[in-house]
Amino acid sequence: MTQIEFSRAGEITPEMKEVAAQEGLKPENIVELVKKGEVVILCNQNHQNVIPTGIGKGLSTKVNANIGTSVDVADLDQEIEKARVAVKAGAHAIMDLSTGGDLREIRQTITETVQIPIGTVPIYQAAVACTRKKKSFVELTVDELFETIEEQVEEGVDFITVHCGVNQRALERMKNEGRVMGVVSRGGAMTLEWMKYQKQDNPLFQHFDRLVDIAYKRDVVLSLGDGFRPGAVADATDRGQIGELTQRAREKGVQVKIEGPGHVPLHQVKANVHLEKSLCHNAPFYVLGPLVTDIAPGYDHIVSAIGGALAAWAGADFLCYVTPAEHLRLPDASDVHQGVIASRIAAHAADIAKGVKGAAEMDLMMSKCRKNLDWDGQIKISIDPEATKKIRDSRPPLDESTCTMCGEFCAIKVQMDG
Repeated sequence: MTQIEFSRAGEITPEMKEVAAQEGLKPENIVELVKKGEVVILCNQNHQNVIPTGIGKGLSTKVNANIGTSVDVADLDQEIEKARVAVKAGAHAIMDLSTGGDLREIRQTITETVQIPIGTVPIYQAAVACTRKKKSFVELTVDELFETIEEQVEEGVDFITVHCGVNQRALERMKNEGRVMGVVSRGGAMTLEWMKYQKQDNPLFQHFDRLVDIAYKRDVVLSLGDGFRPGAVADATDRGQIGELTQRAREKGVQVKIEGPGHVPLHQVKANVHLEKSLCHNAPFYVLGPLVTDIAPGYDHIVSAIGGALAAWAGADFLCYVTPAEHLRLPDASDVHQGVIASRIAAHAADIAKGVKGAAEMDLMMSKCRKNLDWDGQIKISIDPEATKKIRDSRPPLDESTCTMCGEFCAIKVQMDG
């Protein structure tokens, strides 16, 4: 049975209890949210060492870190380092988007290394396998694609991104909209090229029930990918993004979350989130950023945090980080760290605004430590304790109770001394 089926039977699973404990909620609350499909629990039944993670309504906003090799850079040790850095920085999940090297070994090693849920985009591996057979990825057969999906599900992947909404009808809608950047989703673009070559519709759309059956076997969460996600703020909020398959999966006991944009200007972020929630029956919403301007390469982790905070405040549940390397190169471990921290700041800021249990209390604790000039307490509570301590120690004050900004004229110290 799956989490949805257990919830429909009124049964509280160990995974639901774990999520409830993490969130400071009652297990009965989690049962109801899972039953409605408003919360999903990432926990493949074959992923032995995973700590179940809940995503959705009423829960703290979660952060995902994308890692993975490319054809140009395929270093397993580097990917393991990035995975560890992501976990240490506080990521709640990792997506392995590898396209270079031994993809199975990379994925399995990452899965064995970390205890947080792992996601993938199965079409990447299927396409790479084709090219290694000296044929184009557009020659991929339907069975080869589904065999790859089943392989990853059986290995223990907790959620998979599948671009089911990329079909002929949606493509025509997108063409009618007119776009600056066209399709920027790698999986979406690959699917479209396959459709053109094969002269048939998307197999993930045509054979959606087959996909659902595979996910059902291990209670894998289907992440319905935004294959038409906007790659420029000018392309945001057009009709080509919206998927309509949520209910069919839920009816069969399979958990679903929805993937969204992308590049969205500030004034359209709230509308995007509300639109998804309305059209997809309040399914958990997973957004990449979103990036609210296109002109800041090298600082896209900051751009992403701005959009992510607004999106999460509006109701998004899962933020996919963006690193400083976005649009420029494959991220390294330092990029991963900066990306996770930026997204965690955005998530926490939104959680305060949403009234998520425990969020505002953390800030209150920090304020009390500042009032008491408790520097050790401030370091401990901070979102990145190592960075906080490093900056504090880099220029020690003459009076250890203060800092070098104000010294003896510190407003707090003056009041304490007075």
